[in-house]
Amino acid sequence: MLRIAINGYGRIGRSLLRAIYENGYRQQFQVVAINELSDIDTISYLTRYDTTHGRFPKPVSVDESRLIIGEDSIQCFSERDPANIDWKSLNIDLVMECSGSFSSRHDAQRYLDAGIPRLLLSQPASSEVDATIVHGFNEHDLSNQQTIVSAASCTTNCVIPVFDVLQKLCGLEHGTTQTIHSAMNDQPVIDAYHTKDLRLTRAAISSIIPVDTGLAKGIARLMPSLSGKIECNAIRVPTLNVSVVDMVVRTNSDVTVEQVNDALRNAATSKYAGIVGFTQEPHASVDFNHDPRSVIIDGTQTKVVDSRMVKLLCWFDNEWGYANRMLDVAVQWAMVLKS
Repeated sequence: MLRIAINGYGRIGRSLLRAIYENGYRQQFQVVAINELSDIDTISYLTRYDTTHGRFPKPVSVDESRLIIGEDSIQCFSERDPANIDWKSLNIDLVMECSGSFSSRHDAQRYLDAGIPRLLLSQPASSEVDATIVHGFNEHDLSNQQTIVSAASCTTNCVIPVFDVLQKLCGLEHGTTQTIHSAMNDQPVIDAYHTKDLRLTRAAISSIIPVDTGLAKGIARLMPSLSGKIECNAIRVPTLNVSVVDMVVRTNSDVTVEQVNDALRNAATSKYAGIVGFTQEPHASVDFNHDPRSVIIDGTQTKVVDSRMVKLLCWFDNEWGYANRMLDVAVQWAMVLKS
């Protein structure tokens, strides 16, 4: 069993903990520690109650600086610099880095220097890290020599399986994606001096707001054949959770709507079972809240123009789906370490 710690107990950090207890990962992981810049009572409260995902499925209480979940005791810290924590004394095997503050190998090295043997980042990282893994696509790239790994982003986990299926079906010449993403905590509720990005100073609940995205770089890193061929945009919308990628690609060979949908439907029950979903029901975004898959293709929205231009609508729960993929990467890494 892997002894893990969570650094940064925000939306993804709390989703990780919940998924460990809710989706059967507790057999693989024991959460030993949480580091979050908040007091223990607030940590407990936000664990027990969640507007998006509902009440925590296990009893939660507090014992001094420890979060008690059932019979499990989790030491909680409140250190701005995680290097100040004596991780080694806790016998931690892996830290799930969910603060969003460490994206370069240089910064992440502070964990290793503090006694952590391995680090899994909940965000895209610089090319100097050992690997960027999208579970279902390239988890075979994990090795027991690696120490700093990124689980990419929620949007990368959404689009890479789809591009992989399309590349094998009909080849990809070029394309664009538009991510329509739920509001996030880097946005203020009302206009405020919140960030140097002027668009992100505007009220999250009142506007559709264009934001920057590094998705194209993430696609190129994982699928070098698409480098320079995919461009990506993103906007934030006033919803709590569940996002969608509107994808348009030009294919190398003729294809029909039926062929595209069949290929994606088959992927959802074979190579990408549990990762890709396929539906032809008339859904709204809320229907995919708390959905653990990386992407769900809305087959009713698949379009083909002039036999070579394919348009897809790809739903994903940007919190829950991604947290479950992080845990899948950790499970795979643990298996590699044992082999």
